[in-house]
Amino acid sequence: MDFPVAKAYYHLPGLFEFYDFYKVFLPLFREHRAYFYDWCEIGSIYGAPADCIWGGGRVGFGDEGAYDVAELMKEYEISARLTFSNSLIREEHLADKRCNDLCRLFEKTGGVQNGVIIHSDLLLDYIKNEYPDFYFVSSTTKVLTDFGDLEKELSRPEFDYVVPDFRLNKDMDRLKELSPDLKKKVEFLCNECCYYGCTDRKKCYENVSRKSLGEDCEDHICRSPKASEGYKFSLAMENPGFIGVDDIQDTYIPAGFSNFKIEGRSLGSAIILEFLLHYMTKPKYQLKVREEIYLDSTLDLF
Repeated sequence: MDFPVAKAYYHLPGLFEFYDFYKVFLPLFREHRAYFYDWCEIGSIYGAPADCIWGGGRVGFGDEGAYDVAELMKEYEISARLTFSNSLIREEHLADKRCNDLCRLFEKTGGVQNGVIIHSDLLLDYIKNEYPDFYFVSSTTKVLTDFGDLEKELSRPEFDYVVPDFRLNKDMDRLKELSPDLKKKVEFLCNECCYYGCTDRKKCYENVSRKSLGEDCEDHICRSPKASEGYKFSLAMENPGFIGVDDIQDTYIPAGFSNFKIEGRSLGSAIILEFLLHYMTKPKYQLKVREEIYLDSTLDLF
C-alpha cells in the first residue's frame, strides 16, 4: 500500500483492544481536522484479538467482534493491519480456523487495502497464496539491529514496509543514503520504552510467541534497570532511540521518510490518547481533544 510523500503516516496500536476508543476518536479526527497537524494522517491501525495463535510481539488483547472492527475501519477508510508476528509458526498452525477467518474477513473490506504484520516466512508464503490481496509488513520482532540486515529486508519485494529495531532510528547518516524507494518502506518504531542496551529482545518476543501458541512456558524476566516501573511515556522520551513529533517534522520528513509506528498494545486507552496528543494534535487544541475523549461516558479510559 503506497502513500504520498511529504506527510507522516502513523500506524496506531490496538485494532481490537481499543475499538471503543477509536469509535470516539476517529469521528473527532474527521470532524475537527483543524485540531490536528495537516502534515499527518492515520496510515493504519494494527493488532490481533485475544487468543490469536498467529499473534506475536505482545500478547493479544481485545475481544471486540471482528466484523464490527472491520466495518469501523471501512467507514473511516483506514487500513487495518492484522498483527501475525508469531516467530514460531509450524506447518500444523497454518490451518487455524480463527486466524483464517480473520484473513477472509479483512482481505477484502472496501476501497482501502489491508495488511498483515508478519515474522514467519512460512506464514508469509501461506497468506500470500491463500489471501493475495493483503500487503505485508516485516515485523520489528525480527530485531533488525544490523544496518546491512535492514537493507536486505528492505530489498525483499514481499514487503511494502519494514520496521527496524528502534536502535537504528538515529543512524541518520546511513538512513539518508537509502534510495527513495527504500526510504518509503522504512517504518520507524517511535516510542519504544525498552532498555536501549537490551540483548534479550528476541527471547522476549519468542516467549510471547510461545504463549500465543498455548505452550506452557515461564514468563520472560526483563532485565532492564527500570523494568519494575512498566511503560511510561516520559521514560520512552528519554530513550536514545525515541522519535518525537519535532524529530518527525524537522528531520525525518525532510529526509524522505514518512511512516511511523506508535507502540501501545496492552497499555490502556488513556496513554494511547497521550500518544495521539503528542504526535498528531496541535498544542492549542490538546485540551479540547482531551476533554472530548474524557467526557465521553461510553469510554473506560483506564
